[in-house]
Amino acid sequence: MKVAVTGAGGFLGWHVRVLLRALGWPEPTIITRADLADPEAVAGKLRGTERVLHLAGVNRGTPAEVALGNRAAATALAAGLRRCPEPPKSVVFANSVQAGNGTPYGDSKAQAAAILAEAGAGSQLVDVHLPHLYGEHGLPHYNSVTATFCRILADGGEPEVRQDRELRLVHVTDAAARLLDAPPSGVWDAAMPALRIGVRALADRLASFAATYRRAEIPPLLDRYDVRLFNTYRSHLFPGHYPMRLPRHADPRGELVEAVKTHGGAGQTFCSTTRPGVTRGQHFHLAKVERFVVLRGIAEITLRRVGHAEVLRFPVGGAVPVVVDMPTMWAHDITNTGADELVTLFWTDGIFDPERPDTYRETVAERSAASV
Repeated sequence: MKVAVTGAGGFLGWHVRVLLRALGWPEPTIITRADLADPEAVAGKLRGTERVLHLAGVNRGTPAEVALGNRAAATALAAGLRRCPEPPKSVVFANSVQAGNGTPYGDSKAQAAAILAEAGAGSQLVDVHLPHLYGEHGLPHYNSVTATFCRILADGGEPEVRQDRELRLVHVTDAAARLLDAPPSGVWDAAMPALRIGVRALADRLASFAATYRRAEIPPLLDRYDVRLFNTYRSHLFPGHYPMRLPRHADPRGELVEAVKTHGGAGQTFCSTTRPGVTRGQHFHLAKVERFVVLRGIAEITLRRVGHAEVLRFPVGGAVPVVVDMPTMWAHDITNTGADELVTLFWTDGIFDPERPDTYRETVAERSAASV
């Protein structure tokens, strides 16, 4: 399916683009803020697409800025739809459960839905009311309280809960799947399963994750919500908190290194050998927690956030064992940069399922080395 997207640079927009990459669908057509100022430009971008996801909007600002921003974005898209000779079959609007709640944000989201419904361009409006979204690389003090708590904990602080109430949390990948009408998998669920949790309980769970992970240990990951919340927290640590030093214990017999210490949940550990100059990896995960520990030899781990250009490099070696846990939605690989065989320990939070591998091919950076 050929998809067009407004608001592609935002939190939800980035996750939509990552999921499209994982699904193997064509690269989306991006309708920029500048395009929205020109109905002819919007019409040109819409030509040949089957679905347009309207994600652009304003979450924060003065009441007037929020109200005007959400109405204006919908009005601009509607004008482009009317100019398009063959408009997309469906317009999917990322609305909010707060729509029509009497606030500038909620009322303007409801008004935006009405504007799109009345566009009269022949496209079917799919009005999706999204709850509180959380996930990797959300902006603190903007996208969600989850991102705010994660950022505070990553900086060594303590989240402050001013008002405790129940939240209905949906991971942003599940929301993206719902907007795309993508079939569910073991990683995402188009039905948008929600975690119902109080603000205080959320702060306490994330703080518990942080306290355990500071020791390079894996906290209890007992269900998909634990994994998704832990991955969200880890995204606020990367890259500045890595590599993480591992505890080492020495006596006359030799040394012991605590490579993986888990506090509950499934897991799988395996080792590999890699010949000089060979690269392993070149993929990304949507949910899997994956740990690399070089036990013997020297190597370079490289990572690149999906959809971004910057490549990060971590030199690692068995002489000083360290942890680099792969962040979700970052392409990654490991290359033997030494003259001898490389021995690496890998750990993942779940037993490998070939039917649902949660592994998507993606090159990190061009190399002259062979890849496997």
